[in-house]
Amino acid sequence: MTHAAITGWGKCLPPAVLTNQDLSTILDTNDEWILSRTGIRERRISHVGLEELAYVAAARALAAAGLAGADIELIVFGSCSYDDQVPNMASGVQLRLGAGSAAAFDINTACTSFLYGLSTASALIRTGVVGNALVIGAELISPFMDWSDRDVAVLFGDGAAAVVLQATNAEEGLLAEKLGCYADSRETLRVLGMGGRYANRGVLYGVTRWQFEGQEIFKRAVQGMAGACEAALARAGFSAADVELLVPHQANLRIIEAVARRAHVPMERVYVNVQRYGNMSAATVPVALCEALEEGRVRPGALLLMPGFGGGLSYCAHVVRWGRRTTPLGSSAAQLPPNDSSALTLIRRCLERKTHPVALTNEPFAHA
Repeated sequence: MTHAAITGWGKCLPPAVLTNQDLSTILDTNDEWILSRTGIRERRISHVGLEELAYVAAARALAAAGLAGADIELIVFGSCSYDDQVPNMASGVQLRLGAGSAAAFDINTACTSFLYGLSTASALIRTGVVGNALVIGAELISPFMDWSDRDVAVLFGDGAAAVVLQATNAEEGLLAEKLGCYADSRETLRVLGMGGRYANRGVLYGVTRWQFEGQEIFKRAVQGMAGACEAALARAGFSAADVELLVPHQANLRIIEAVARRAHVPMERVYVNVQRYGNMSAATVPVALCEALEEGRVRPGALLLMPGFGGGLSYCAHVVRWGRRTTPLGSSAAQLPPNDSSALTLIRRCLERKTHPVALTNEPFAHA
């Protein structure tokens, strides 16, 4: 049987750090309030567009796998915060990588987009449609944030990560998953101002209001991820005792702790980096995976469990068998352009553009 092993991985975090103290200068909040409710200390704000973040992460993942862009047969880009919807984001990364013969498409299930993309790409490899794939999880939330709403503004950050999948006869990669969606609760998380219903109706794109029912989202997130963990492990013939590392969606420390309890995985076997980055939506799981590898938390042959939850309200859990290699084969020279602006300055520029709209162009996005 053909499997889809993860052979390359790479991340890209913008350098500008927005701390809880920074947020207290523009919102009625403070470090203790944010930390006690979310576990978040800081998050990243990007000075470049989504495509740039994704390209750097993808180039690093390819180098880790020892592949060139021209070798890639499929690019799946998971996100809900596009630079452009037409053309799609995946084709932009394809062009930058020189992956001329690849198929390329986007997938949007909000915070679960990377994991749903992992399912899709793995299935296409297992069925022989392609021999390898690049799966990206990337988000640029800051331009779409309502920076006057402390309930959501403290939660999110920008970032990107990617993995390379390659066909193998070894039992590696995605072994089982459970995908689902609580569509009856989809109105508990809605970003008003993003989408076609607002187009050409006097609403400036990017000026948003977030409909965010925190308690209901918390309940559904824990229920969905814990249930999906149990179902995915059962499908693969494993139990919680077999899981060496739980790499969950990093939305909120309380949610992570509750899911770990419900899934019967002790916190010493859970990877957590929400304190550094906040909720990067589709980027959270792949960034956490990259950092777990960097820190030696993933051993050769380890069984990983990766649950997620996002708008829609989508949920999932993925059981992954890691391969023999836990270090990159190579490195990439790809880097973000330099940034000399603080995170607060970048946010203020977002707000200025929302009150003073500029003419539409096809120039690359830049906060500056």
